[in-house]
Amino acid sequence: MKDWGNDETIQAIKRSQATRKKVVFTNGCFDILHVGHVRYLQEAQALGDVLVVAINTDDSVRRLKGHSRPIVPELERKEMLLALRCVDHVCVFDDDLPLNIIQRVRPDVLVKGGDWPIDQICGNEFVSSYGGKVLSLGFHKGHSTTNIVTKIEESAKSDSTDVSEQ
Repeated sequence: MKDWGNDETIQAIKRSQATRKKVVFTNGCFDILHVGHVRYLQEAQALGDVLVVAINTDDSVRRLKGHSRPIVPELERKEMLLALRCVDHVCVFDDDLPLNIIQRVRPDVLVKGGDWPIDQICGNEFVSSYGGKVLSLGFHKGHSTTNIVTKIEESAKSDSTDVSEQ
């Protein structure tokens, strides 16, 4: 199994936990980083001391979103997320769901965006079993990667129609 630097990242997270720092965990594709992502990650980080973001591999994104995704490769998505002040660690996972990485991290707080009911958040039962909190944070309506991709596709179609009419 490929390791995307997760072992070193997990060790760093465990060191933070050993000093009683509160670890917050979230996950997603984070394909095209946008303001909705940034607001959500800032909100998540405010819930603890260390924010861990798990992202899907390119293969996992393709299985979930289709062959045309991701737009941005996994290592670039990881680099961009790590450039945000609110993000402390990024793990990469190849499963369709992040349960294995959640079990390795054992976060104090597990969060997803407001469009996720708590009972549908992957890892909910596991994190709750040891007294961790599971929260559905605010939803930043109108900001989604799918909407951005659709807008780009529509713009490209419109541009090609304009050119062919000339």
